[in-house]
Amino acid sequence: MIECIFTLDYEIYGNGTGTLQELVYEPARKLQAIFRKWNARFVNFVEAAELRQIEAYGADTAIGDVKRQIQEFDQEGFEIGLHLHPQWSNARRENGKWVLDYDEYNLCTLSRQRISEIVEEALDYLRRVVGRSDFTPVSFRAGNWLFQPTEQAASVLADKGLRIDSSVFKGGLQHNHALDYRPALRNPYYWSFSHDVNKPDPMGSWIEAPIYTEMVPLWRMSTSKRLGFTGGQGIGSRSVKQKWNRALDLLRFWYPRKLDFCRMTLDELTSTMKRIMLRDQQTPAEYKPIVAIGHTKDLSDPETVDAFLSFLHVNQIAVSTFETARPRLLQETVEAAAPR
Repeated sequence: MIECIFTLDYEIYGNGTGTLQELVYEPARKLQAIFRKWNARFVNFVEAAELRQIEAYGADTAIGDVKRQIQEFDQEGFEIGLHLHPQWSNARRENGKWVLDYDEYNLCTLSRQRISEIVEEALDYLRRVVGRSDFTPVSFRAGNWLFQPTEQAASVLADKGLRIDSSVFKGGLQHNHALDYRPALRNPYYWSFSHDVNKPDPMGSWIEAPIYTEMVPLWRMSTSKRLGFTGGQGIGSRSVKQKWNRALDLLRFWYPRKLDFCRMTLDELTSTMKRIMLRDQQTPAEYKPIVAIGHTKDLSDPETVDAFLSFLHVNQIAVSTFETARPRLLQETVEAAAPR
């Protein structure tokens, strides 16, 4: 059984450039209309630390529209997840530009106390935005997918009530940040974990629902649509070592292509889903949550998203969220942990 879970990273560019109106509010509005049309919902991973600082500094007049939009998403059943780029937590404005704290780029490498502070600030902000003091997101996605080393950050987030992570993309490798999701290639469609997000642990309190990837030759990443994305990313000027490490990430024949509904062509999206459907025919009883990713800042072709949802509808593939899928995810992971 296949369910497709669309996830949206709701944020401006990673270096702090861009406006909320252009890169967040308008793209999300278009996606909202498309998903309403198909009576479907997505997971909106709100970058809370970024929005909190933008509001605190009065840096973008569209922040009010963005906050109202998040409230509307919550009221309409679009899941609100927590997305965190911790370098925003200490961000400041200088000469009209953002200065981000890249010493805090990876949440997982910070002290337990600092992780707790950043997470609590973000959750408090989300609660104020949605207008519910008891609100706690079900799901989490780490900034730049960095959920390694896992143990301490996972423990803090679990203490705050989060239970489902979607940071892993199987086959992922980033030498600059010691990220290595290649061991996860051996894992099933989702799994429980505790201390290491790569290692299934039937007794773990977390569920990993990874972003779906296919290992493809690197040249297949070079579509005209994908090459058109040149917005501000990364962590500013890179050293020679950082550039070399990035080259090492790419120096392999097989590369993980995420199921990205903003960057892939319609043919790529439907071809990928057809291959999943063929495998599903062999194991129809196995639950297969297929997690797609997109970014508000990357939405250049909403017509492709509409056509892909039409394809899923025609092929009777349900569109879900982590909140609605959670009972099934929990049930099947509990059954897997039960003694035989």
